[in-house]
Amino acid sequence: MDFPALLHAFARAVEAGDGAALAALFREDGCYADTFYGEHRGRAAIRDMLEGMFHRDGEGFRWAFRDPVCDGRRGYARWRFSYTSRLPESAGRRVAVEGMSCFELEGGAIVRYDEVFDAGQALAQLGFTPERLARLLARWAETARARPGMAPHLAPPKELPGDEG
Repeated sequence: MDFPALLHAFARAVEAGDGAALAALFREDGCYADTFYGEHRGRAAIRDMLEGMFHRDGEGFRWAFRDPVCDGRRGYARWRFSYTSRLPESAGRRVAVEGMSCFELEGGAIVRYDEVFDAGQALAQLGFTPERLARLLARWAETARARPGMAPHLAPPKELPGDEG
């Protein structure tokens, strides 16, 4: 499957709440790393995330990928995503965000899906209180800081020769 076709199938499966179709795009041990719901490994977990979380908490999904690039092993695409909330405190609110996805691929199947977007903006559209926003953003920040490879970025930078002032 070529990358634009994969993106189309991915978006249609999410919009329809078809967990089996989404999971089939992944390798058996594939991982879907979702900003809101965390990492889900394996086809059964990916299916359950889409059907039991996405479509529990939202409806009327639209996902439009654009500007795809792919070298066969890794693909990137920008996107626009929207849905209507089903959460009790924000039911009926429409949320729209823009972001970017990275797909790690092997043999035409997704090994790992990652995304980047302004989650705070999405939560603000849901009407979350500032306190709730702060708690969620702090938790996500700690998750980001714990990722492999982040330690050098968290250490104070060393002074370069000639930077004495």
